[in-house]
Amino acid sequence: MRKFCLFIIVLFSVTSTLFSQKKVSWNDLAQVTFRNVYNVNYDDYFLKPTFDTSVEALEGTKIKLTGYFLDFSSEDDQFFLLSRNPMSSCFFCGGSGPESVVEVIFKNNTKYKTDQIVEIIGVLELNDDDVDHCNYILRDAIGRLIE
Repeated sequence: MRKFCLFIIVLFSVTSTLFSQKKVSWNDLAQVTFRNVYNVNYDDYFLKPTFDTSVEALEGTKIKLTGYFLDFSSEDDQFFLLSRNPMSSCFFCGGSGPESVVEVIFKNNTKYKTDQIVEIIGVLELNDDDVDHCNYILRDAIGRLIE
């Protein structure tokens, strides 16, 4: 009986770890400051983030975030974002900050359309030095349409 109880406790711990993710809000991701830094490769200045310790604590964890789906894919490359705002007022188009978008790298192909509201679950990666990618990246992501 003792072994059985121990087995149930271990099974519950493993199962809850495998299927748990932290619900994160856009306000959580806004805990970042930026400074202009010169990039030699592009001969231009870019915003370099300094993440708050509360954001750093999320790195490498599975999070859940809801927002507007944006598809910037081309014939050669897939590029998806989750945005706090719809396309008309996203970071690139409407003047919001870089903390208001998350690059999404899906596990499988996706069929979402721009400006659909989706909930994405993925592993959060913080990016403070690669200007070819967003400051926030969700890897191994899966999503669901919010209706």
